[in-house]
Amino acid sequence: MARGGFAAADGTGGDHGCPHGYGYGGGRVTISVVVTCLMAASCGLIFGYDIGVSGGVTQMQSFLEKFFPQVLTEMKGAKRDAYCKYDNQMLTAFTSSLYIAGMLSSLVASRVTRRVGRQAVMLSGGVLFLAGSGINAAAINIAMLIIGRMLLGFGVGFTAQAAPLYLAETAPAKWRGAFTTAYNFFLVLGTLAATVTNYFTNRIPGWGWRVSLGLAGVPATIVVVGALLVTDTPSSLVMRGDPDRARASLQRIRGEDVDVGDEFKDIMVAVEEARRNDEGAFERLRGKGYRHYLVMMVAIPTFFDLTGMIVISVFSPVLFRTVGFNSQKAILGSVILSLVNLSSVGVSTFVVDRAGRRFLFLVGGIAMMLCQVAVAWILAEHLGRHHATAMAKNYAYGVLALTCMYTFSFGLSWGPLKWVVPSEIYPVEIRSAGQAMTIAIALTLSFAQTQVFITLLCAMKYAIFVFYASWVLVMTIFMAALLPETKGVPLEAMRSVWAKHWYWRRFVRDAKQDSQVNCL
Repeated sequence: MARGGFAAADGTGGDHGCPHGYGYGGGRVTISVVVTCLMAASCGLIFGYDIGVSGGVTQMQSFLEKFFPQVLTEMKGAKRDAYCKYDNQMLTAFTSSLYIAGMLSSLVASRVTRRVGRQAVMLSGGVLFLAGSGINAAAINIAMLIIGRMLLGFGVGFTAQAAPLYLAETAPAKWRGAFTTAYNFFLVLGTLAATVTNYFTNRIPGWGWRVSLGLAGVPATIVVVGALLVTDTPSSLVMRGDPDRARASLQRIRGEDVDVGDEFKDIMVAVEEARRNDEGAFERLRGKGYRHYLVMMVAIPTFFDLTGMIVISVFSPVLFRTVGFNSQKAILGSVILSLVNLSSVGVSTFVVDRAGRRFLFLVGGIAMMLCQVAVAWILAEHLGRHHATAMAKNYAYGVLALTCMYTFSFGLSWGPLKWVVPSEIYPVEIRSAGQAMTIAIALTLSFAQTQVFITLLCAMKYAIFVFYASWVLVMTIFMAALLPETKGVPLEAMRSVWAKHWYWRRFVRDAKQDSQVNCL
């Protein structure tokens, strides 16, 4: 845990001396908890598949001929700026419409979750995504494309709000980071599946794009089936007035021979405290005692989008076409990025509960910044000079290599931690609202970025990567100074890390209450 602004985690490895067996020293991993968490984490597949498929489809010639022929006409212009080949607002609206729909649905999901539980919300999200994939595959005009994309967005918003919280509330405290990271692992796996699909469907003349969009129904079906096979979390069941089922659920995932009395008691205490202060989660966030949560609620998703990774994930085929690759090589480059991202998330899964969250934020941030500066330098020196529409092959491969290094650094840090940290830091009375706000802010910024990225690339050229590198520097300093270490801390004892932080302790609400749940 952080002792000061730039202090490293203490030597205990995040053990807060908690006497409860379910704290850092306990937390046995059972088959039941593994299967349950993997099914919930599979919700990441639909988000990842959409991220991967949309960028590849928007540069397929068959797709552009069907819906955006003006883009192909402009690309054929002999003097077309290399950075501006794909600058078309309707084309980017196809991609960005999902995110605004996801933002709206994530806010709705917060209230729905409190009434019907996280499992039902994940199921609803899968069904909506399945419907959207069918409409997109059958689209005959832009209106159908946008409607399908919005249904996909509703599905993403519901599952992205519920699944990380489901994982955080179900996983044992000692390994919560690894289990919650599984959502991001499946997200990246979905992206990889989409880019591989695009690589092969791009060779199908006329209707290859329909296969890519229609196959989104496969991960959606996996999510629906998985949601049907899991029960709700103990915390969610207690919140909805069913303590008997909650205890049975907790016993099942922890093991029949494990004493869950202490953990269940803390869940009951936390939920009862939430009910005594039930003036509304969103209203409560305005209070001084919740200021540290509000700051992180805004900062983490904002900084996540300002890493620039969302636009690289979505538009990597377009970026590689910009620097000179043909269509097949551009999609192959995206496949390589997805493989790199998947491997880095795998590494992060094994080290996040050992090295801690702060360490990964700092190491990943520094590496990302250096890679972005290097990409900006190559683009500035070798693309667009003397009206050239592509750069030399060696430098194009250099951009690919640097983008891979950047992607690995992101997958080690911000990629999984954007899901891990928000899902674990909020107390139960604001947990659903906090996650909803985090997802809503992230999706709103993703909407804005995907809508304007191609225009910004056209206007700012190589400087767009300097812009993102500057923000990575800011966010790395912010995390070093203001994020306490949370590894291994039970959710019900999470207030303790804020109470001991050099800055946030002045805002911690009701020190007497904290002492009751604090494992000091």
